[in-house]
Amino acid sequence: MKVLPFTIPVPHDHTIIVQEEVLPHFYTYLHRHAEVQITWIQKGEGTLLAGNSMHPFHAGEIYLIGANLPHLFKSDPAYFEPENLLEVKTVTIFFNPEGKLQALFSLPEMKSLKSFVVQWQHGFKVPDTSYGDISARIAAFQQANGAEQMALFIDLVNTLSLDAGLEPLSSGPHSYSMTDPEGMRIATVYNYIMQNYAGDLSLEAVAAQAHLTPTAFCRYFKKHTRHTFVHFVNRIRVNEACKMLISGSQNSMAAIAYSCGFNSITNFNYTFKNLTGISPRQYAGSYSKALE
Repeated sequence: MKVLPFTIPVPHDHTIIVQEEVLPHFYTYLHRHAEVQITWIQKGEGTLLAGNSMHPFHAGEIYLIGANLPHLFKSDPAYFEPENLLEVKTVTIFFNPEGKLQALFSLPEMKSLKSFVVQWQHGFKVPDTSYGDISARIAAFQQANGAEQMALFIDLVNTLSLDAGLEPLSSGPHSYSMTDPEGMRIATVYNYIMQNYAGDLSLEAVAAQAHLTPTAFCRYFKKHTRHTFVHFVNRIRVNEACKMLISGSQNSMAAIAYSCGFNSITNFNYTFKNLTGISPRQYAGSYSKALE
């Protein structure tokens, strides 16, 4: 399955790719590729969709995305407003352990690193406590060439493998046994939801994106995401609300609720507490205390 066909261009004289990008916003489509990627976000914020899970992301964070894991770094809506001056900046390392590097990862000395890459195919966020060390290693790798770069790559992966604070981005197994057309269909659905969650997002409108009846779509969506349609949309909306709450937004709770797609403050409070375990005000308050 290809959730959107995406090929990383590999120069003939490199087995590991390092790519620095400065763009108005992140790539807007759910996609996957054979390469593992390590992405250092230097500028930008939004929501990371990885497999069947989602996470807010901010500048100064580093993520590993496993091979063939469907993912999308979705920039916040502000990045798409006319005449905005925002931009995103990333440094990403791409490597395919099953490609030219297969011989390297097959060496006895690399057994633990190969197991690490396989174990973390659902990806992870580098813990904040390790950010300084890992970002410095990525910067050194970016500046190196030839054998020195390969040595720094092995050192980087080895350092990541020794970190005891890793948690998977995507919960549980994720099915990849889709045909290309099915992958394109679920990608279209995901992208439509991510672009329209703040409005009146009806089941009928989303089902139409997949060319299915509402009933058939509900079964299809649950099969491929392990979430009901309503639960998935609520998670996106609550995730967006969380980002607004911790940003110090001066908007009222009602304004935040309506801007994230909730049709009443009562529904917002109930859904937020159901998914996070605390109320929106408690969430904002706990974050403020953490900064003191």
